[in-house]
Amino acid sequence: MIVDDEPLALSELRFLLDKQPNVDQVVEADGVTAAKQQLAKEVPDMMFLDIRLEDGNGMAFAKQLKERPDCPYIVFATAYDQYALDAFEAQAVDYVMKPFEQGQIDEAVNRVQKLLDRSARTPGGRQVSQQNANPRLSLSSDDRTLVVQKTAIYYIEAVKGKTKVVTDREIISSQALKKLYAQLDPGQFLQVHRSYIVNLNQVREVQPSFNQTYVLTLENGAKVPVSRSYVAAVKLALGINQ
Repeated sequence: MIVDDEPLALSELRFLLDKQPNVDQVVEADGVTAAKQQLAKEVPDMMFLDIRLEDGNGMAFAKQLKERPDCPYIVFATAYDQYALDAFEAQAVDYVMKPFEQGQIDEAVNRVQKLLDRSARTPGGRQVSQQNANPRLSLSSDDRTLVVQKTAIYYIEAVKGKTKVVTDREIISSQALKKLYAQLDPGQFLQVHRSYIVNLNQVREVQPSFNQTYVLTLENGAKVPVSRSYVAAVKLALGINQ
């Protein structure tokens, strides 16, 4: 996610990120309010955050984000160098200056990729909780609450701000992908792409795809992509030699 109220800066940074093979998807927000709206739908792995925003202060917003268990890795992207010390006290992983250069953006992305790979050494980097252990999952769908057995789930996909849960049927839920993921057993379910979570027990076949990515074939015949960011975790979870 890029959070910046300057259209030219947004455009420039998106252009540089589109060249990065480790980046699957980029979303934009023109301020703190828009960023919070985006975060209600899906939480990114990484956020480029300006400090001086029309509707708030990026540094204060970063401190709020740090209270979340799913806080993205934050890189401050600003025209001012006097906030660098504050940024690292806020546990930012990098601090890049405008105008942006491809090299500094690549370095920031690669630094976050290493952090993601490190957390992926245990599938998903998550701990088992009481919610994870519950064999049932409740899904909000329209004005109903549907209950499914977790073992019956093939995969879950983020689709236009909602989630599609695939069992022997498809259920469209208003709950965010990250929120559902937090309720799943990390020994059974794994996020393999920004938009996909799979039931590892339903994986039938793993095939290499382009640009060091993979495709999973599930027991129901469905094809699920594995992005480069998640390849290491998938190989570990499925017992594939690195």
